[in-house]
Amino acid sequence: MKKELIFLGPPACGKGTQTNMLSDYLNFPHIDTGSLLRAEIAKETEEGKIAKSFIDKGQLVPVDLVGTIIGKKLASADCKNGYVLDGYPRSIEQAKMLDDINAKVDGEDKVSFKAIYFDIDTEVLIDRIVNRKSCPVCGEIYNKKYKPAKVSGKCDKCNVDLVTRADDTEEIAKKRFETYYEQTAPLVEFYENKGVLYKIDANGTIDEVWKRLLEVVNA
Repeated sequence: MKKELIFLGPPACGKGTQTNMLSDYLNFPHIDTGSLLRAEIAKETEEGKIAKSFIDKGQLVPVDLVGTIIGKKLASADCKNGYVLDGYPRSIEQAKMLDDINAKVDGEDKVSFKAIYFDIDTEVLIDRIVNRKSCPVCGEIYNKKYKPAKVSGKCDKCNVDLVTRADDTEEIAKKRFETYYEQTAPLVEFYENKGVLYKIDANGTIDEVWKRLLEVVNA
């Protein structure tokens, strides 16, 4: 049965790490809107050119255009058995758009759709954010407490100096969480009402959360 998996969770909840692992585990594509937009721009597709015109002006890419790009990806051959979709949808409007895309792509196929919510304490999130660093080359994320680099301050893969994002401060983190919860609360309710929301405890180590995630995915 085809598995369609989307993920909800606040910044630094570990969602990115887990969805990357899950993509490899299931051999499904890991899809995020940022990467898709960059790919369309790099390939200079019609959608990519339009998206670039908005990005170059510092404007948000229109919802309909993002939906078109997502739809094209979900209809591609590498998503025939399922997908891991991270960071989309971000609003009820996008959630309904995704429903329409899936209905069009899936047709009469049997599908298991799950919206998986990473439930985590805000104090843990702030602790993760203020202690994290990333590789400027490959983007790998490390954390001094939870996922330290083998050589302090150096990327395990690229051996370059790790950097700290300018917005990884406690004050900015709290504001981001407030915004996130305001925007996400309706989405959680939307999928809860549809009977497809699954909450997992995202507190704990990467391995502990991974085991909980697999229990939900394989159920």
